[in-house]
Amino acid sequence: MTRLRLPAPDQAALDHSRRVVRRIREEISRAGGRLSFDRYMDLALNAPGIGYYRAPLREFGAAGDFITAPELSSLFTQCVARQVAEILALTGGGEIFEAGAGSGRLCAQLLTALARMNQLPPRYLILEPGAGLRERQRRTIEAEAPELCRRVTWVDDLPEIGFEGVMVANEMLDALPASRFRVTGAGVHEAFVEWCDGRFEWVFDIPQDEDLASAVSGIEAALGEPLPRHYTSELGAQRAAWIKSAAARLERGGVLIFDYGYPLREYYHPQRVNGTLKCFYRHRSHDDPFLYPGLQDISVHVEFSALAKAASEAGFEVSGFTTQAEFLLATGLLDLCRDVDPRTEAFHVLTRQIKRLTLPGEMGELVKVMALTRDIRQRLHGFSGRDLRDRLA
Repeated sequence: MTRLRLPAPDQAALDHSRRVVRRIREEISRAGGRLSFDRYMDLALNAPGIGYYRAPLREFGAAGDFITAPELSSLFTQCVARQVAEILALTGGGEIFEAGAGSGRLCAQLLTALARMNQLPPRYLILEPGAGLRERQRRTIEAEAPELCRRVTWVDDLPEIGFEGVMVANEMLDALPASRFRVTGAGVHEAFVEWCDGRFEWVFDIPQDEDLASAVSGIEAALGEPLPRHYTSELGAQRAAWIKSAAARLERGGVLIFDYGYPLREYYHPQRVNGTLKCFYRHRSHDDPFLYPGLQDISVHVEFSALAKAASEAGFEVSGFTTQAEFLLATGLLDLCRDVDPRTEAFHVLTRQIKRLTLPGEMGELVKVMALTRDIRQRLHGFSGRDLRDRLA
């Protein structure tokens, strides 16, 4: 586990983290001394009123712990808007649903761009459980798209059955709780969390989840070889479940997913011996989920082959899978900068933003984009370049 010198929280933040620790310790005690890691992750991120995504003062962008593409540049959202507009045109209209809207900037920018294209939806639905984040999103949308905020509605669940339009999940699935496992000489063990000597500690033991060992066996069968001894990684059953729930609601249209992740063979590569668990605190990345609970983001990459399998089983068409760089280029990223004078500071700012969005070592290759559709036969423009769907097998 990586130990880094990180900025120290102020006293108020430390007090908040201690409240989160107490809440998790209480549940560990009620559970008999340990929690599965996915439950720990869920509490650290989503405990009502105090979890990382439920606390009232969560910051985003430069002032927060990480930056997402909409916070980095409106170029990203303008490209997404072109893909959304195409799907809405193919469905003859419809609504937009966004799961986990962060600061609300994607919503504000997307509505603004769609207004310019005369493709505004009658409603833009946001699923956001945290009251603090809802208020933050409302303020952002009112400030950046005041004439459009009346179209935005906050909901407590996925849309009702019969939804037509576009569902958007931007860096949402990687925040859903995931279980961890380790391959040992005694078989597959599950990761648990215990409180020991004044801190949380990892414990790997016989799985509590009856499906965990069979899921790992399925991974090894797909790879054609066993995973190495001491190999540690994650399983994201909640992500596949979310896809199936979305499929149950969507009657016509598409789902656009943007997230960090890999297909199965890359996700469980023999050299990726420590999995994909990452934590983010004040723009520092590390792998200790027990540091400052409630003050840092905890993320597990998305295994896109599992999403594709769940989608196909639920009746979706996997219409596209590519990198963020390829998606943005296919939806006209460079065209958006064509009229900017290269001698100006604005041009240099856009150049820096494009590099962050598209370079392989930045978001360009690390973030993948997947389109799931129902009742759409036309190939989507965002996936007209490099097609990576063969890697999902």
